[in-house]
Amino acid sequence: MDDLSDPERALVAVLQRGLPLVSHPYKEIGTRVGLTERQVIDCLSRWQADGMIRRLGVVVRHHELGYQANAMVVWDVPDEQVREVGRRLGEQQVVTLCYRRPRRLPDWPYNLFCMIHGQDRELVLQHLQSLIARCGLEDIIHEVLFSCRRFKQQGARCIEADRNDPLQVAKSLAIPGQA
Repeated sequence: MDDLSDPERALVAVLQRGLPLVSHPYKEIGTRVGLTERQVIDCLSRWQADGMIRRLGVVVRHHELGYQANAMVVWDVPDEQVREVGRRLGEQQVVTLCYRRPRRLPDWPYNLFCMIHGQDRELVLQHLQSLIARCGLEDIIHEVLFSCRRFKQQGARCIEADRNDPLQVAKSLAIPGQA
């Protein structure tokens, strides 16, 4: 981050608060940081090609959308099958997140994780049973871990606002999409 220009640092600071919900978010962001829409897109493309960023993702606050039941399903998939099973799970509409993690034996044999959200636990379990049948996972050991509590949901933070600059503090607290 130290080798970024001032406009690039400003771009990172704005991006980490989220994309504005407008028809041309990169144009809006560019206006905030003194870049054109094209410059913002080119910068993001360059950062992705250089490996500085892997992706831009969405943080969805499911609870506010009426999804009260959230389950992480953990799977003990044979290592030679985990990539294919993960691909099949990730293609399912009810799966909002799917990723691989190392096992922590002997206590934690699970190496594939996926998230399913629903209005209630019964619906999530119905989705899971349908998912197991569609993906042919009847023989794969798994556990369902329902969320008991919510934590603050936000994306990565790379640049903090300067706490000695009241303008920066105010900007860091601004609601994304608001001037």
